[in-house]
Amino acid sequence: MARRGRVELRRIEDRTSRQVRFSKRRAGLFKKAFELSLLCDAEVALLVFSPAGKLYEYASSSIEGTYDRYQQFAVPGRNLIQEDATVCNVKQFRSLFINAYLAACVIMEPVGV
Repeated sequence: MARRGRVELRRIEDRTSRQVRFSKRRAGLFKKAFELSLLCDAEVALLVFSPAGKLYEYASSSIEGTYDRYQQFAVPGRNLIQEDATVCNVKQFRSLFINAYLAACVIMEPVGV
């Protein structure tokens, strides 16, 4: 079976296809967050806002407690996660957040929201 190679990431123009892709990607992201918390005993909190503004959330423990822990490390104007060579910044935090203790942080926010 041939590999597809590198796929160009761009906005999906068809609204129905975009919604289906969002739902599938969201489910996959939540599954990975659960697996990370289970396999590595990591504290994980994940927030995703849909293009329609609906909130989806996952937390391995209390999301409020995890956010409070994050606040202890946050310094205004400083991006903790950028120091670990990942893609994240404080302004994008409202879309999705995985605890600062983790080595990976992925932001998935549909373009044009």
